[in-house]
This record gives sequence, structure tokens and C-alpha cells, in this order.
Amino acid sequence: MAKLIQPRLTRRTLLASSAAAAASLAMPAISRAATRPAFTHGVQSGDVSASSGMIWTRTDRPARVAMEVSTTESFKNARALAPLYADPTGDFTIKRLVEGLPADQEVFYRFIATDLTDTNAVSEPITGKFRTAPAGRRDVRFVWSGDTVGQGYGIDDEGMRTYATMTQHEPDFFIHSGDTIYADGPLHTEEVTAADGMTWKNRILTEEKSKVAETLDEFRGQWKYNMLDEHVLAMNAAVPTFYQWDDHEVTNNWAANEILPDAYTERNVWTLAARSARAFHEMTPISYTPAEPGRIYRKMSYGPMLDIFFLDLRSYRGPNTDGMQDQITPESQILGAAQLEWLKRELAKSTATWKAIACDMPIGLVVWDKVKDEMRVEAVSNGDNGAPKGRELEFAELLRFIKTAGIENTVWFTADVHYTAAHYYNPDKAQFQDFDPFWEFVSGPLHAGTFGPNKLDATFGPEERFVKAPPEGQVNLPPSSGMQFFGIVDIDGATQQMTVRLMDRADQELWSITLDPKGPGL
Repeated sequence: MAKLIQPRLTRRTLLASSAAAAASLAMPAISRAATRPAFTHGVQSGDVSASSGMIWTRTDRPARVAMEVSTTESFKNARALAPLYADPTGDFTIKRLVEGLPADQEVFYRFIATDLTDTNAVSEPITGKFRTAPAGRRDVRFVWSGDTVGQGYGIDDEGMRTYATMTQHEPDFFIHSGDTIYADGPLHTEEVTAADGMTWKNRILTEEKSKVAETLDEFRGQWKYNMLDEHVLAMNAAVPTFYQWDDHEVTNNWAANEILPDAYTERNVWTLAARSARAFHEMTPISYTPAEPGRIYRKMSYGPMLDIFFLDLRSYRGPNTDGMQDQITPESQILGAAQLEWLKRELAKSTATWKAIACDMPIGLVVWDKVKDEMRVEAVSNGDNGAPKGRELEFAELLRFIKTAGIENTVWFTADVHYTAAHYYNPDKAQFQDFDPFWEFVSGPLHAGTFGPNKLDATFGPEERFVKAPPEGQVNLPPSSGMQFFGIVDIDGATQQMTVRLMDRADQELWSITLDPKGPGL
């Protein structure tokens, strides 16, 4: 296996070294390299705060992994961390929370692996970087999107170029809003005919990606496939990622009453979900919650101007039904009582200017789960344009609470539907009116088929202020069509205004808006 060498951690070397990591996985083993450990899938960072950040890597064998962090890319006066051990039980992945860091500081980190059976076999170093959150006000930028390697579109000759486009904006962090993998989306052949009639060529295929994921190793393989892309590797090394999940990490539209397609030999969806969740936490730098180790919903503070609340609309939902229940019950819930109470409590405690709610599914868009001839509600809205029912009830309770508690400057960010849009929720046009108006911004896909647009449900009064989706009659357009989307959010350190831009993978700005913060002294 080729060596990954990074003498200097400039943006150019980050891009070059990540490309080398991807290339090394497809090259024949070199005898000298085979005698020493290698890092197989680059590095990642995530869940960064003002004093800490998670870091991640993976080795090719059992190894003792030494770590250093520094505030200079030369690693002068680096701080050594206690080593961790990569072993088969975690598929040779390691991650750790690095604490005691200075606020608003560029932090460089380095891994070196030593073979457990031969202490003279030592890897080349691999490095990454991130910036800690500020303690005071400064300009903050983040990007968000979702949906990676879906609908049979794998890594082609251009690679996952949307990742490269996002990296060029040098964001403080990236929110991956879900469908981080497509565990139910095999890549069968090198060449497929895309929905636009053009030939799509999957340059890289792997055994784990050739079928639906059922075993733990197959779920792990879904993640490892994505990290064969040079653009993903480069972004991971330079930009922290804050992860969520949705349905395709397990299987399409999964819920308690999921009927699995014939492609599955494992028929229990909860078994698949458990294996998927383990792989998700092994393969990402998501932080660890001792009280609930597999928990994905959490709050991250990024300085005095921004708190981000990550929701999980998948793990605690009831079955997908017609969505017409008139009470919040285990059958009608999508957030679940514990998560809903947590969110209300944390929103009320937040002193940040902006409260960004990262939701893995949109509120007002109607998304259906078709099972045979039955249409079930997959997201929140039930499509009846009436008073809240089913899963809408929890959101009505939440929106009423936000208004009653005087919580200002909430903005919602989501993906899931494979197009981009801006929605303004207007109580004057809603069936349920006991809430303050707010914005919801939709983006994606990152590297998957493009669909849409979906219909809006009038329950919470959403107005479509912008939409970019395929022309009518065209669905599942490939990434090569250019309709891959992400969003950029800038918060001005002086004015505290938030500017949201909806972008495509060619880096064209499609639409933007600047929001003024509300509240005392603003």
C-alpha cells in the first residue's frame, strides 16, 4: 500500500495527501509499505467546541496509534496525547475527544501508528486540522447539505465534486444533514444509463457496496466507500463535520413497521438499525453521550452567536401511517418525548444570538412512503393542509413553546428531498397559527440523484420563496447534470446578521437572503 506523507499542512498538501490516500487504496501493495502500518481512509474531525474537538482515523491492522496536537503546522511544541489502540473489534478505527484547547485557534493534529506485532514497523504520519469555536464574536461560516452516493451514482472520474466546492469556501464546519451513506443503494456495474440518457461510469466499485448492507462489515463498507473519494478525504482533513443520520443509513423510509424488500436476507429492521448505528459511530467523529451512547441528537455551541441543535427524526419515531392521529402517542411520534423535552429545555437555556436547528427532514414538505398500494407518511406533514395531526402534533407543541418562551432567531436547516429550496413559515397563512414566523432552508443532494419538488402542506403556512429542482417529468438526474446543491451560512461578527446562500456544485449562487437578528440590544 502506498504511503501517505504530509510534510506541510497547507491547503494544497491537504488536497494532495487526501488524493494520495484515495489512490493508494486502488494500487498494488508495495513490499516496503506492506511491512509497516498504513492509514487507510484519511482523517476526520467533528463536534468542535471552544475548547475541544473529536478526531478520527483508521489503520490497516492492529496498531498502537500515537497522537499529537499543536497550534502550528510545524508541530513545534506539540502536545502528545495518550495512545489509543486500533483493533478488529472497531474495524481498526479510533477516535478521541481532544480537550483543553484554546478558543478560536487553528489546531493541527497528527497520528502515527506502530504495528502491535513489530515495534519497528512504524507508519508515516497523517495529519489534519480544525479551528476551535470562538469565545467572542467573529465572522462564522458553515456549510450544509445531505445525501451521498445514492441512486446508483458512485465515484466517477470527477469524483464527489460538491465536496471540493464546499471546501473552497473554507467553512468553519460542515453539517451533513443525513443520508450520509446509502446502505440500501448497491453499485452494481461500472456503467449505467443515467436518468438524463447519458452514460454514468462508476470508476470505483467495492464488494461491500455491491449489495444492500446487512452485516456490520457491510455497513462499515458503505462508509469506507465514500472515503475512497479524493474530495471527501480532502474536506475531512481540513473541515470538521457535524453528522446526523436519516433513513438510508439503514434502508429506505425505515420505521417500526418496515417491510423489507426481497433483496434482504436479514428481515428484522431493528437488527439492521443496530448494526448501522454501530458503524455510524465507529466511522464518524461524532461525540459520545455517556447516558445514551448511540444518541445522535445533541447541541453544539459555536461561540456566542450560534448554537446548533441536531435532531434525530429516525430513531424514536413510531410506524409510518396515514398520519391522521389526533393525539401524541408512541404511534404518532417522530421526535419522541425525551428528545422533544430536551430540545425545549436547551432552546430555552440558549443565550446564543442564533439557534440553528439542524433537522434531518423538512417540516412542511410532504414525503410519502409507498408500501404496495398504501401511501404512508414518511416525514412530518400528512398532506391534508388542515389542523395538526399525527407527527405534526409534536411540531405544533414545539413551535408554540418557542413562541410562548420568547425564544428568538430560530432557523431550520435540512436536506432529504434531493433539491434546494427556501421556505418561510407564515402563521398568517397557516391552519395552526400559534407560532412565530421562521425560515427553513433545504439543500442537497451532495452526490446522488436529483428529484422534486415536493408539495407543501399548509398546516404551518410554508411559503416557497425559492426552489431549484429538475424540470417537470425529469427525476433521478445524475450528479453530472450539475443539480447537486449545498448551502452557505455566514454570520457577521459585527452586525450579527445571518446570510444564507443556496449554491450548486459549480459554485453558482442560486439565491440568498440576509436575516436580521431580533432581541434586546440587537
